[in-house]
Amino acid sequence: MNARERTPRLYALALASLLIAASSTVAQPVRTLQAGSAASVGMDEQKLRDAVNLYRDALQQNRIRGAVLLVARGGTIVVHEAIGWKNYAYRLPMEKDTLFQMASTTKPLTVTAILMLEEEGKLSTGDAAAKYFESFQNEKSQAITIAHLASGTSGFRIGPILYPFDKDEREPTLRKGVDKFGKEGAAVEVGSSFSYSNAAFNTLGALIEHVSGMALEDFWRTRIYEPLGMVDTSNHDDVSKQHRMATHYGAQRSAQGHVTFSRSFTPGDPPEYPVARASGGLISTALDYAKFLQMYLDGGHYAGGRIISTDSVKKAITPIIKVATCPPSAAPCNTLTPFGTKDGSYGMGWFVSDDGVFSHLGGSANNGRYVWVDPTRDLIGVALTSGGIDPRQAFQQLVEQAVTVK
Repeated sequence: MNARERTPRLYALALASLLIAASSTVAQPVRTLQAGSAASVGMDEQKLRDAVNLYRDALQQNRIRGAVLLVARGGTIVVHEAIGWKNYAYRLPMEKDTLFQMASTTKPLTVTAILMLEEEGKLSTGDAAAKYFESFQNEKSQAITIAHLASGTSGFRIGPILYPFDKDEREPTLRKGVDKFGKEGAAVEVGSSFSYSNAAFNTLGALIEHVSGMALEDFWRTRIYEPLGMVDTSNHDDVSKQHRMATHYGAQRSAQGHVTFSRSFTPGDPPEYPVARASGGLISTALDYAKFLQMYLDGGHYAGGRIISTDSVKKAITPIIKVATCPPSAAPCNTLTPFGTKDGSYGMGWFVSDDGVFSHLGGSANNGRYVWVDPTRDLIGVALTSGGIDPRQAFQQLVEQAVTVK
């Protein structure tokens, strides 16, 4: 069997594993994340220690400032470690419940909200955005569907997360920002290429508000955060929890491998944008986000409550386009990926590897936040750093190798 034949076979196996796990939970106790031993779920404790030590080594080598790591198999948390500094200048230690700006790991929640509304018959992912927004009723935007916006195939080549609001706009809204995207429209043929787009996801956010009649953050809070027990998750700074927020750092690596840090966010800084957005802005902890991942692993439900259907989970994680798809007519394409490579595909709100692992980054490649779900191995992983050059890929590989019992 050659590599081309093997890729869809591996993905099909992973998807089948997820669907079997989801259906089997009907007859089995509902899985809720609980701490336990590695041996109890068929994992090698030493391999897991080796994986965590990659981050300890990165801290000692001045490549990261701090991290929180979480790994669970079969609903059992086998790794939950805090490493380094929540604030480097003041030597405040990182803690397991430290809050992070989750950046683009917000995007899977955006797609989840879209799929919830589709299940309720309030929209279809095949609908054109122009059906809902007059600003998209033009030659450059009329072909863009909700699925295009969710899969990086909208044809947008819009750089800013949001364009600046006009000075006379007393009440900026996400919809007003998105209308500017619609008027600008697709720069290349819709559906012809993959290009990572914040503008597309913010359009989805405005659509969620429009269709549901709720503010975006209120929708997420009442329909996702509260049902999953994500008690520390929000889309704005909570003054009462600022002492738990990590300071975030930008990082530049020289040709010699030296990493230079610059402070990019300090708790208490004013918000970067005047509206909640759907491309980023999530604030959460490793444990809270792990509940969201476990929900996806278990086919759309967690702790006795269903968030989305198994069919919607399948829809989100089914590959739509290879991330390397960028014909000359569509260039330039933004092929930002978790590991900085052009491997794998994008579904709706998720990167999907050729072996069926689905994941997302928050920040940039190997710098920031990284989360993944591995249906074949029944694993979820969360690796949150406050900035630096992190060893996420090697960490994930060692976690996979730690599985001793299939």
